[in-house]
Amino acid sequence: MTRLDSVVEPVFLDHASTTPLDPAVAAAMVECLLAPQTQGNASSTRHAHGRAAAALVERARGEVAELVGAAPAEVVFTAGATEADNLAVLGIARGRADHGRHLLIGRTEHKAIIDPARFLAKRGFEIGWLEPDAAGRITPQTVAAALRPDTQLVSVMHANNETGLVNDIAGIAAVCRAAGVLLHTDAAQSAGKIPVSMSALGADLMSVSAHKMYGPKGIGALVVGEAARPWLEPLMFGGPQERGLRPGTPATHQAVGFGRAAAIAVARSALDAEHTTALARRLLAGLDGLSGIRCNHAPLDAAAAALGLPGLVSLSIEGVEGESLLAELPELAVSSGAACDSASGEPSYVLRALGLPPELAQSTLRIMFGRYSRAADADLAAAAIRRAVAALRAADAPGAPAGEGWVMGEAGRLREGTRVRCFLQVDAAGRLTAVQWRIFGCPQTRAVAASLAAVLVGQPATTAAPSAGSRTETPTDWATRHGIPVEKLGRLLKVEDALRQALAKLTVVTESR
Repeated sequence: MTRLDSVVEPVFLDHASTTPLDPAVAAAMVECLLAPQTQGNASSTRHAHGRAAAALVERARGEVAELVGAAPAEVVFTAGATEADNLAVLGIARGRADHGRHLLIGRTEHKAIIDPARFLAKRGFEIGWLEPDAAGRITPQTVAAALRPDTQLVSVMHANNETGLVNDIAGIAAVCRAAGVLLHTDAAQSAGKIPVSMSALGADLMSVSAHKMYGPKGIGALVVGEAARPWLEPLMFGGPQERGLRPGTPATHQAVGFGRAAAIAVARSALDAEHTTALARRLLAGLDGLSGIRCNHAPLDAAAAALGLPGLVSLSIEGVEGESLLAELPELAVSSGAACDSASGEPSYVLRALGLPPELAQSTLRIMFGRYSRAADADLAAAAIRRAVAALRAADAPGAPAGEGWVMGEAGRLREGTRVRCFLQVDAAGRLTAVQWRIFGCPQTRAVAASLAAVLVGQPATTAAPSAGSRTETPTDWATRHGIPVEKLGRLLKVEDALRQALAKLTVVTESR
């Protein structure tokens, strides 16, 4: 594969997963870490050092509160949005169990919500899963129809982490409030990127994260409204910090960084949104005419500005496999729509919930531009994606290779995430003269097939079982030799099946001569 000549290192276009630290944030954190007067424990306010640290924490709390339209006392610092999500779901479920053991959870929530809900389901709670509509959103009408007398909590994210689609939280909050049900929303993706106001949205609990808004990793917050506070039980115990909901010595420098990032977002999030939306449009313009692309994000026009996160592009591309697509894009740091580690081969549950077939959900790119992205980055991304798609589609082109005498074996289906077609040619002496593959599959599947092709050429067709050297090997051996996880063994079995099928056909052809 030829890399673009101008590329030195991957261009970071994965701002939905994290954002780089703003230099002003880093400077504020370094100052906090080094200044002698701020080295105290913010919980030890009987001396000046502790009071200085506590003042910095409270200042940061106020800055985060201003960003999300809440009172400073409502901001509870956590280790991140994942902890905040867990605290909201588990804390309310346990503390309000007498009101009912039924929770409503969006089907497209982050795993930090999904997994705690499943944990509760194993312990006597009942979970109702809210399905998105055709546009990919959880609607107030859907929530209203799913509410029961024993529903105690609804959790619907503000903006989806994979598609950027924004839900009508204010409408959902009105439904919940009328029913006397608490509402939690995960705003990790939206806070700092689009206007977010807890008071305006009407949510009772809201999760936010610093590293999604150019702040430090390792800190976030759960914003706890007045109606939710009496019912929220902590996950940990051992101190009175954070209103008794999150014990432990406050991480002063982390809070300072979070607060500074929030203050910067208040000042320039509108500029960032305009900048990143323009880059997203530029990328899509560069991909204009490339066939077989589905956009999973909101339209990037002014009328739809409130319906999606600025700068986020989610593309499902026909005729390519997700892992191979990422492997063909070394110029870019982007995410796929596949599962977190891609080892299972399972497509994104979010995209599947939106109605995408498995093969299309697997072949998805999530790109998000950020504060420091440039027009050249959008142009590079468009060129790289065009090249990668062309190469992968050529590797799975229909029809036999040029020339006469080819036989083909085939195994797998696109819906399974792996399809392998093996083409063989034989000479008059019955020896294999050529082996070619057409593969829709992951890079490891393609690597194993390529290594087999090199070994098989020259062997008699009647004895050329899947082998390497002088001894017969199995797909398990291939996986070991190539360092492939056992979860992908099923994909290698398709390579074996396609090869055996082609050899069987070739044997029939040879014997008929």
